Amino acid sequence: MNKNQSLPWDHPRFRSWIAVARACQLMQQSLARSLADLDIKPPHLDILVNLYRFEGISQQELARKLLVGRSNMSMLLPQMEKRGLILRRDDERDKRVLRLYLTPEGRKLSEEAMAIQTGLIDRVLSDEPIAQCMATADLDGAHHHCAAERSARRGLMFNAASAPPPYRSASGIPRRRRRSAPASPECPSDRPR
Repeated sequence: MNKNQSLPWDHPRFRSWIAVARACQLMQQSLARSLADLDIKPPHLDILVNLYRFEGISQQELARKLLVGRSNMSMLLPQMEKRGLILRRDDERDKRVLRLYLTPEGRKLSEEAMAIQTGLIDRVLSDEPIAQCMATADLDGAHHHCAAERSARRGLMFNAASAPPPYRSASGIPRRRRRSAPASPECPSDRPR
């Protein structure tokens, strides 16, 4: 490490970074404890909730929504299929694509788990006004979009699973990202000061 390189804890935004990471970790731990009686973990819940909302989603679409690689899916899905929670079926039009469905047992478990998750959200955030919760969610979405754009402009690898929808054509075929995209007006950090 050279003397000109700053240390993470000297960065003015380091405390914010740590606060977000700590909050996320605490929520995940609390959720894991709450789900233990159902014999599922937060990654299983993420899959169940998405299949509940988006019946027939493909494995690839699910991995993109969950911001994980397909290899993670290939480890979790067989476990859930073996437990009788999900079904994987070939897509009628494209045999290379597997579509995911909840079984009746999976649907029942999803509903129980979502009730636990909703109760946890109520307990943890009940003192926060709804408007503040929505503003925080909107801010997170804007930060995510900006991070993707800045990474693309700098030629950095941004997790393709988390890339925002505009990087896909209307047909769903991924488009190549431009290396030097113009600054987005939605990214406050890119605006001149």
